[in-house]
Amino acid sequence: MKRFLSATESTAAFFLLLIALLTAGNVVLRDLLSIQIPDWFDGTKQLQGIALFWGIALATWRGSHICVDIVWEHLRPPGRRLMDIVATTIALAFLAPMAWMIWVKVGSTGGQTTSDLRLPLTWFYAVGAVGATVAAILAAARLLALARRRPPEDDEHLASELRASASGTEAGHGS
Repeated sequence: MKRFLSATESTAAFFLLLIALLTAGNVVLRDLLSIQIPDWFDGTKQLQGIALFWGIALATWRGSHICVDIVWEHLRPPGRRLMDIVATTIALAFLAPMAWMIWVKVGSTGGQTTSDLRLPLTWFYAVGAVGATVAAILAAARLLALARRRPPEDDEHLASELRASASGTEAGHGS
């Protein structure tokens, strides 16, 4: 699971990097040479969609959505676990059909292309659909982990934190 999560994180980061490079490159070329990168705007929109789907996958697994935990903070561990299970079930109920519908969109894209380079939009939609599918899979995996009373965290990271707290040092840092 650690490799899968690492690959998911790297994929999201890679597409964010592409967005930054494409945008910065276009600004530099436009200001210095008065030219633009073809399809830079369409490209950044498509890449942003891809990065968002892959990022949703990570946020779903980690349960680290942007939220206010007013109720959760005041619950005991069994109540927190129940709330996490309900929230993850709702997330899965939305993510699974969304992934399916994105694959339907991939199939119905036909010959649509970007405006300048005529790159097929199917490529972008397919990579986004894989990210949406990974999000649904990770939601299901998180739900199973919560149902088994195991926190869906990196066991190695958790073990190092426990060792560090037992020895009185901060996780990841030696004395």
